[in-house]
Amino acid sequence: MRIEIYADFVCPWCYVGIGRLRRALATRPGLAANLAWRPFQLNPTMPKGGIDRGTYLSIKFGSRERLRHLHDAVEDCGRELGLAFNFDRIQRQPNTLDAHRLVRLAGERLGAASPKVEALVIALYQGYFNAGLDLGDREVLVALGVAAGLDGMEVARYLASDREQDQIRAEDLRARRMGIDGVPCFVIDEHYAISGAQEPEAFLPLFDLASA
Repeated sequence: MRIEIYADFVCPWCYVGIGRLRRALATRPGLAANLAWRPFQLNPTMPKGGIDRGTYLSIKFGSRERLRHLHDAVEDCGRELGLAFNFDRIQRQPNTLDAHRLVRLAGERLGAASPKVEALVIALYQGYFNAGLDLGDREVLVALGVAAGLDGMEVARYLASDREQDQIRAEDLRARRMGIDGVPCFVIDEHYAISGAQEPEAFLPLFDLASA
């Protein structure tokens, strides 16, 4: 079974949704599932260097009360999955194009279905939401790539180039043309889709359909 995951690393509900997917898969240990990571940028027009996080949140959410309600909801869901959110540590709202490129490179070098690629994806979420790392900083991305098993010099050269930028943008656009206008979105065997950070139980009927 192939599960394509459309998500962005600055989306807290994507982090929760992936955690719930992993929990659902854990209930079906005999199910062979290959995860395919698909790029989707929540903010495709974000400046290359990102912007101040406080400014971004003020523009997007307006009131502090509304933002606090969102953060409380995400943190509650995260605790159920063992995911830590430290929103106060985040100083920059980054452009995530290079982060998606890093995952693409990892898939090419380590194998698209390699557990190391999944570990890199989780490290990107953890780095942003737990440690407050700037995912638009190429030095940060190189360090995460090395930790995943990639060659640091190759990662640095790759990110400094424009290689596969157009492919990432085209794949993002294709997702929107498919009708995906929010993430996370999970597409199973190209036939079944489920959107949002659904509870683990919501995935199980789709697993059954795909297996059948």
